[in-house]
Amino acid sequence: MSFKHLHVNDVYQNLELNKFVILDIRDPQSFASGRIPGAIQLSNENLADFLREADFDAPTIVCCYHGISSQQAAQFLIGHDFSDVYSLDGGFDLWSRTYPDKIER
Repeated sequence: MSFKHLHVNDVYQNLELNKFVILDIRDPQSFASGRIPGAIQLSNENLADFLREADFDAPTIVCCYHGISSQQAAQFLIGHDFSDVYSLDGGFDLWSRTYPDKIER
C-alpha cells in the first residue's frame, strides 16, 4: 500500500468539513508563524504520542514546505498501518500562495 497525492484545492474544499487530519512536519517556528487551519505539528519529539493516540483509519494529510518531505513522512505512516494517507502536493508554500486568507496563526 502507498500514500496518495492531494492538491491544495481538494483540502480547501473539504476544510470546513473537518474531513482530514492534517499533520504539518515543518519546523516549530514555521508552524507557529502560519499553518493550514486545524493542522497538528508533528515532530520527532511528539511522534510517539501521536502514534499512540492516532485514528489509523482517519484520512490523514501530511504537509511540509514544498511537498517533498511529506511524501517520505506519508510513506512512514503507511508503514505504521495508517490506511488513508495523503501527501500535500506543493506543501504549505503552495497553500499560502493559493489561499493566503486561510492561514491560521
